[in-house]
Amino acid sequence: MYRVCFVCTGNICRSPMAESVFRAHVERVGLDALVEVDSAGTGGWHEGDGADPRTVSVLEAAGYAQDHRARQFRSSWFSRLDLVIALDAGHLRDLRALAPTPQDAAKVRLLRSYDPAATAGQYDVPDPYYGPIDGFEECLELIEAAGPGLLDAVREAMKEHTA
Repeated sequence: MYRVCFVCTGNICRSPMAESVFRAHVERVGLDALVEVDSAGTGGWHEGDGADPRTVSVLEAAGYAQDHRARQFRSSWFSRLDLVIALDAGHLRDLRALAPTPQDAAKVRLLRSYDPAATAGQYDVPDPYYGPIDGFEECLELIEAAGPGLLDAVREAMKEHTA
């Protein structure tokens, strides 16, 4: 099993959205029995809560399923994860600092680094929490744009993992 965890701040907006989108990609290509997808937050403020209603609305309008409960990322999870996907540079920094080993820190990547249209300095998915619904729609567009590249990277890593 190849395990991917998406991480944002509170685990109610960006990371559950990325989790739902990537899970749909994985299911579409028939890898759902081989790839486990989940999400977490760098903080525990919303632990146990569902996704933000605006996240749910945008996902449902785009045809994505979601069943989410927020949780906080734990350092101990690195040992069972293959890839930890940060939604912005602050998450990347926090997660790498939390990693118990250099090998674990190397598992942390920025989501938009998998989007061929994104350039260095444009890898953050902006936090839509304090804004209107169109920020959530933009968030979904950025996540969707990175999905195919991330899926290709996971497929390649899985080949190396089994070789």
